[in-house]
Amino acid sequence: MKRKFAFLLIFLFVLAAATAAMAAGKDASGSDAKVWIWQVINFLILVAVLVFAAKKPFSQYLRARTEAIQKSLEEAKLTRELAEKALKEVEDRLRLKDDEIANILKAAKASGETERQALVDEAEKMGKRISEHATANIEIELKKAKDAIRKEAAELAVEITERRLKEKLTPEEQNKLIEESVAKLEAKN
Repeated sequence: MKRKFAFLLIFLFVLAAATAAMAAGKDASGSDAKVWIWQVINFLILVAVLVFAAKKPFSQYLRARTEAIQKSLEEAKLTRELAEKALKEVEDRLRLKDDEIANILKAAKASGETERQALVDEAEKMGKRISEHATANIEIELKKAKDAIRKEAAELAVEITERRLKEKLTPEEQNKLIEESVAKLEAKN
């Protein structure tokens, strides 16, 4: 039905064009009109033959072209969906990597803080040991110095006492003191 309507429409258009051309024609004799009518008829026949001959290949071409366009649109839609899915996966992986990086940094910071605290504690212990060792060394050296001073003081006291005694004691008193000292030493042993 559409075909018949299209042919009728074309025929009416050609007829209207032919009538308009004849009405505007230069010659009233009609010879130009006959030629023109035959040209129109030839044209219509040519159009009809072309439509009849090219209808099937042209419709196949249009159908194939339509199918190709639909297929391309479906492939583009599928590709777009795949690309969006891949983009979402990449974004999710990036988000996970960001979280993983944050966790690694947090763990490294905590480890660094623990290590720093361990080093500080070790330094404090070492400082305490050094201080204790230095204090012990100082006490030992002080004791040695005191002992040396006492020994020297005792030697000096003995020497001074010896000189005074030599000056004040007579040889008899000296012998008596020596004998008493020897007796005391023998009593102790």
